[in-house]
Amino acid sequence: MSVRVRYAPSPTGLQHIGSVRTALFNYLFARSQQGKFILRLEDTDRTRFSEAYVENLYATFKWLGFYWAEGPDIGGPSAPYIQSERLSLYQRYAQELVANGHAYYCFCADKRAQQNDQASEEGEDSGGFGYPRTCRSLDPVEAQRRADSGEPCVIRLKIPLDGTTVFDDLLLGTIEWKNVDINPDPVLLKSDGFPTYHLANVIDDHFMEITHILRAQEWISSTPLHILMYKAFGWDIPKLCHLPMVLGSDGHKLSKRHGATAVNEFRKKGYLPEALVNYVALLGASYKDGQDIYSLEELAENFSIKHLNKAPAVFDYVKLEWFNGQYIRMKTDDELAALLMPFMVEAELLADNDDGRIFMKKAVPLIKERLKYLSDAPLMLAFVFKDIPALANEELIPKKQDAAGTAKLLLTAKELLLAHGVAEHDVIEHAFREKAEALGCKLGDMLMPLRMAVTGTKISPPLFESIALIGIEKACVRIDAAVRQLQQ
Repeated sequence: MSVRVRYAPSPTGLQHIGSVRTALFNYLFARSQQGKFILRLEDTDRTRFSEAYVENLYATFKWLGFYWAEGPDIGGPSAPYIQSERLSLYQRYAQELVANGHAYYCFCADKRAQQNDQASEEGEDSGGFGYPRTCRSLDPVEAQRRADSGEPCVIRLKIPLDGTTVFDDLLLGTIEWKNVDINPDPVLLKSDGFPTYHLANVIDDHFMEITHILRAQEWISSTPLHILMYKAFGWDIPKLCHLPMVLGSDGHKLSKRHGATAVNEFRKKGYLPEALVNYVALLGASYKDGQDIYSLEELAENFSIKHLNKAPAVFDYVKLEWFNGQYIRMKTDDELAALLMPFMVEAELLADNDDGRIFMKKAVPLIKERLKYLSDAPLMLAFVFKDIPALANEELIPKKQDAAGTAKLLLTAKELLLAHGVAEHDVIEHAFREKAEALGCKLGDMLMPLRMAVTGTKISPPLFESIALIGIEKACVRIDAAVRQLQQ
């Protein structure tokens, strides 16, 4: 049987790192087995559903560069891939469970029971309360009559009152769960005819012929319930693999308090999708010894469930930053210029036209080695377009130097620039070295105030290349402004 896996998000929020890691592992596993990766939208939570989250889902994976073989937007043999379009299927099979004695109608309106049902559906512990099984003992004929008459009701699964449910996990091994610890008789079909997560999940996985389920370990507590449902239907159970958690540096589940978690945030910051995919693929998995950088194809070729870690993975923003820098420097200058252009346009430094593109091609070689994120470019290049704000004297004056001496050094630097130009960087740098030696000062004592006067920062692209970008005339105007300030 061909491997079929799925990513089944609920469109109730933005795509985040944890969900992307789940999708990526499913994709890589499918590719490694020449199988199919499927997207299914579990949109039965209508109170939190938003079409904007659906659009975010599609946009996120198009940006990341890996996609599904079947899904709502591209179709496939198991369509529809949106749960709200499959309601009649869930209703039919919920009724089947009632007919064969594995489920029953419930007419209770107990608020506490409803709250615990909601907690169970979201994968949370019910806290030992749960539904008290009030309607479980109703006469089935009488319950059917009341349901047929239109009395509001839900359908609940009959959880065995004793015994254990056992299942095998491809990563964690055999897991046993006492049935008394399963949320008591959870709702499968709500009174509005919509299924809960549990019912729709099991039915869809069966009819979409899902062979393997790779999902986060937080769903382990729901698995015994799903196993009981498969058995109640008499269906084969997919192979299960519960992936290691992704934690923050403090050992708690990764969340906003640790930094960016939504993929949109990483994209806006200026991460490259290849860097994010490469790093996320390493969270809880190993591939080849001594190798960090992988293409998507290499990740798929080397992915194996046997190489997953049982222990949680820690999300390291510093390590991700390193990956991003590596991928930035792997880009050609033309590729990087195109990637940086939107950030320059958003910062209102450039227009996306021929002049803007020509400028970026000149600027990229100067900043490429210094970029950590694409969003660094406007900060590094702002001095070309914007006037330098007034600087405090201490920002201009080198150590062991005074204002008058620094002003003289700046005027000397101006003379050298006008005499030699900056077209030949080796020539102008040699001229500065000779002059510093003749004046008996360090080369840095000449270059530091010049850099501050011209760019407004000690951290900028190479100095003489920066002056070439803005032009000697504008550089001299800025030098004169700094000198006047020092002479006040």
